[in-house]
Amino acid sequence: MTTFITGGAGFIGSNFAHYISDLWDDVIILDKLTYAGDIDNLYPLDYPVKGVDIAYESRLEELFKQYKPKTIFNFAAETHVDNSIKNVAPFIDTNVIGTLNLLNLSIKYDVEMFHHISTDEVYGSLNLSDPPFTESSPYNPQNPYAASKASSDHFVMSYHNTYGLPVLITNCSNNYGPRQHREKLIPKTINNILEGKKIPIYSKGENIRDWIYVEDHCAGLLGVFHIGKVGEKYNIGGECEMRNIDIVKLIIKLMNASEDLIEFVEDRPGHDLRYAIDNGKINKNISFYPQYNIEEGLKKTIDWYEKNRD
Repeated sequence: MTTFITGGAGFIGSNFAHYISDLWDDVIILDKLTYAGDIDNLYPLDYPVKGVDIAYESRLEELFKQYKPKTIFNFAAETHVDNSIKNVAPFIDTNVIGTLNLLNLSIKYDVEMFHHISTDEVYGSLNLSDPPFTESSPYNPQNPYAASKASSDHFVMSYHNTYGLPVLITNCSNNYGPRQHREKLIPKTINNILEGKKIPIYSKGENIRDWIYVEDHCAGLLGVFHIGKVGEKYNIGGECEMRNIDIVKLIIKLMNASEDLIEFVEDRPGHDLRYAIDNGKINKNISFYPQYNIEEGLKKTIDWYEKNRD
């Protein structure tokens, strides 16, 4: 019963591989091994790692034909919004075409569960007084990254409705924790403090995100996989809304650094004001509740980056 973890050398994918390492043996890691996918993220696991770009179906099919996977966790994605604004092509290649390739091969090789990992950004932006996103919230992506993920979500569900492919979709809020690339806010803040560099914050840092420690996300994914209803989607939130400026200041406090390191920079285009997840469905149906509060999660994250500066 082979399982493919696509994007398994990236941030969330590698953490999920570690999380299930005591539970599942027959796992194959598929990853393009770009700048954000590092094989060292999987140490000391001994899962086989196959370098593959899911946008190229022929190489991907060789692996399907060889291993005949029954389960796929699709973490593979280009994720950095700033990069999508500069050049959308890699996001179309991986997030849309790559997902379609996986779906087509899943039909061809009788995959028994396709679990697609997505983002809350597909729902767009909330105002301060708006209720959090639910699974029935309309899609309204505001940047090219979010649009590419929204497209992939729709294709995944269409393959369930049209071809009967067993699928699950999970849309998660902002993850943080070990092994995240330093281009993202929390690892960039931690590493800049360690290196004595300025910490850039868009505009005044008033954008709000719902933060979830990556291990909590992994627990939610596993719960949905085991208990979730085929053909449905589940939001996974951290129940922790914070302004960017506040989370940076909290990291500074935990690291005994100075707020003088903060540097406000010009805002990026299409910067969503607020994301928030309603965990009602996953609370009720999966009995999922985040276990780490923000200080606990940040302390574990800071400790990891301090020990892995190289």
